[in-house]
Amino acid sequence: MSATGTIDRPLTHDPQKQAPMTSSTSEPLGSATPVFSPAAAHTARQNRTREMQLAPEALARAHMHERQREADAERQAVRLVAARRMQRRAERVSLRARRALAMAVMN
Repeated sequence: MSATGTIDRPLTHDPQKQAPMTSSTSEPLGSATPVFSPAAAHTARQNRTREMQLAPEALARAHMHERQREADAERQAVRLVAARRMQRRAERVSLRARRALAMAVMN
């Protein structure tokens, strides 16, 4: 019994021994990637491997950038709340001083 490989369980895991992917007749012309030589496959695999290795780094960098932006926004919100609290306190102190001055002038 000769079993041919499937996508999930290929006959071999060596890409050079696998059959090249070809476009089917139902696909529009130009939708599939062009067929290239096995010599170029090694370079393409190297580029893909490099891109695959750098993908988690790029994802982590984007995640950290988003976290940094969130932290900056949180710090700005905390500063704004503190500034409003100090402004209200200053207004109360100013009002108390004006009342004390008015009381001193009246007596």
